[in-house]
Amino acid sequence: MKFFSKLVLFQIAFFISLPGIGISQVRYDHHVFFANSLTKESYYYSNGSFTSPSFLELVDEKIPVEETVKLNPPNALRLSWLSEFGGEWEMGIHYSKWRNQEIFFRGDTLAFWCYTPEEILPAELPRIFLKDVEGVTTPELKLEELIGAIPADQWRHIKISMQSLINPTAEVASTREERISQIKSICFSQANHDGKRHTLYLDEIKIYNSNPADKQPPRIERGGLKAKAYDSHIDLQWQASKEKDVLQYNVYRSFDDKSYQCIGIQKSDFRRYADFLGAHNKKAFYKISAVDLDGNESALSQEASARTFRMSDDGLLTMVQEASFRYYWESAHPVSGLALENIPGDDEMVATGASGFGIMALVVGVERGFITRQQGAEHLLKIVNFLKKADRFHGAWPHFMYGSTGKVLPLFGKYDNGGDLVETAFLMQGLLAARQYFNKENEAERKIVSGITGLWETVEWDWYRQEPNSEFLYWHWSPDYEWHINHPLIGWNETLIVYLLAIASPTHAVPASMYHTGWAGQSDRAIKYRQGWGKTTHGDHYVNANNYYGLKLDVGVGRGGPLFFTHYSFMAFDPRGKKDRYVNYFKNNRNIALINHAYCVENPLKYKSYSENSWGLTASDDPWGYRAHEAVERNDNGTITPTGALASFPYTPEESMRALKYFYRELGGQLWGIYGFRDAFNQTENWVADIFMGLDQAPITVMIENYRTGLIWKLFMSNPEIQPALEAIGFVADAD
Repeated sequence: MKFFSKLVLFQIAFFISLPGIGISQVRYDHHVFFANSLTKESYYYSNGSFTSPSFLELVDEKIPVEETVKLNPPNALRLSWLSEFGGEWEMGIHYSKWRNQEIFFRGDTLAFWCYTPEEILPAELPRIFLKDVEGVTTPELKLEELIGAIPADQWRHIKISMQSLINPTAEVASTREERISQIKSICFSQANHDGKRHTLYLDEIKIYNSNPADKQPPRIERGGLKAKAYDSHIDLQWQASKEKDVLQYNVYRSFDDKSYQCIGIQKSDFRRYADFLGAHNKKAFYKISAVDLDGNESALSQEASARTFRMSDDGLLTMVQEASFRYYWESAHPVSGLALENIPGDDEMVATGASGFGIMALVVGVERGFITRQQGAEHLLKIVNFLKKADRFHGAWPHFMYGSTGKVLPLFGKYDNGGDLVETAFLMQGLLAARQYFNKENEAERKIVSGITGLWETVEWDWYRQEPNSEFLYWHWSPDYEWHINHPLIGWNETLIVYLLAIASPTHAVPASMYHTGWAGQSDRAIKYRQGWGKTTHGDHYVNANNYYGLKLDVGVGRGGPLFFTHYSFMAFDPRGKKDRYVNYFKNNRNIALINHAYCVENPLKYKSYSENSWGLTASDDPWGYRAHEAVERNDNGTITPTGALASFPYTPEESMRALKYFYRELGGQLWGIYGFRDAFNQTENWVADIFMGLDQAPITVMIENYRTGLIWKLFMSNPEIQPALEAIGFVADAD
């Protein structure tokens, strides 16, 4: 095994010693390596292998998950092995990483809890080693040299000095300030070949500064716990503990208000927990406690109770809208008010397009009574004032910004340090819809209207032509690299709204002809562009006219692409009752959604869970990263994204409602969380996304509302600049 290079050892001792830093400001992701698995059967973020005659129990090459024996509910990991002479085995538990996350563990101690049904002697224990983000490993050390025997039938707390896991040479040992911080994997491997089968259950793996003298439990607000029942789950909400070193909250449940059992944990970042009971007419009682970094647990709170009940279809729709709306309300950036890219995620990375979607969700939240109008207006005014001061590049905001400062955050590399016209359009459509809603004669709303108008009028859409006579608008411009990315906006995709707003601009408009030369262009460049990403000639001239599953697709590359093409530009722009020279987009979007549904029913690659009730291929996280999934085999890897089906409600209400009920009532135990449905799932890979995503939660809230009342469509279309732009493009009335 390789040794950790001193270059990848991070000096963190100064974080421990400075006042106000360290355990006084606990971040869950800086300490907890594993708490539980979202999926049953196996833990996705793991792997293992063995060679005979040794043996390691695996499920699809991953570590099994155990539900009956656990310390932190609802599950633990099961390490079961046999070490024989001539064989080998090895397993790794990996940290689940999200976008732009710096893996950075703070502490001098690696700790985990373990349990065995039969005593394991020191000589029978495996080896342990660590692996960093670059794949460099520490030496393999025998656990028998670090800990004693593991007694049977009791949980034992194992604590290992991080320094002992680094090569304990005189050179390293003398450098006391060096600690491992960028750990990606904790690994176990065969040590002595004793020829016996052993099973060790592992739970609550964390890295922290152990303080045996700290026996003082944190305090918790005993009152304030609230429970609200829905169709198949109960939502809990509580007040934050005032203690600074709280790591998590433990949630306790009882069905008789006498015998309480811990059923789950919640990170200290959140004050909400969704308990999915999976049944109607079920009453449950709850209490919570606070747990600090050293494992000290507070007294239990006062109880709260609620009873689930069968909800109507309208009730289910409101429930899903409200849960998704909370993403943009409860977890908005505290300074800017803008939406985070994903949760959990980088607390400073706010997303421009997702924030525009979130503004539309905010309007729905006010209209539905999730928050008051005053609350909504105050929040929106914070956003508007922040956007005035944030980085802009010829009026366009960047894709990502730091939520505290508004400075550009170039996530996709050095060339991504300027304006992003597409994300700006997503933001502006939300602002324009909100301008028409928050128009009362009071100071806050007058400032909102004037502020949004000022932002709208200072976006230099015409600058993003790159050249005065260009046929296209371009995605990016950088103050340092100018047009280096050189990405023209050519449809069919999510960018229709960019051309519509650019043509509608009262101050920096582009010619209406660019809709036809750019968005729907027929030039060689446009044709090759579509062929390049679509890998087909179907729709390479913008129009398609082929039939798929008996459905004619007038416009679209291939089978229409991922479903977000039918959502992002149409959250504000109402496609009903009108057409341009090519198509009625409401009809076309409906057919794209139906093609997507039909493909999932056919399920040509035979993935698990695809059916008439389980569908929705669009852009989202998946087991291998973030990608756009669609109804063609080369872009289908078994990942279903709930927003795909649910944001299609205006086009496919029956199919979308069946999907909602399936996702919630059948898969809710894994999929449903504090902000509604998790981003995506892949049952073939036994994977569920850890995150909720800003680009995916708001389309659920907004498009369901457009299906129910048309609210956002009506607001956006009432802007005085929109109808003249549509007429200039050539839109005419058409029956749906």
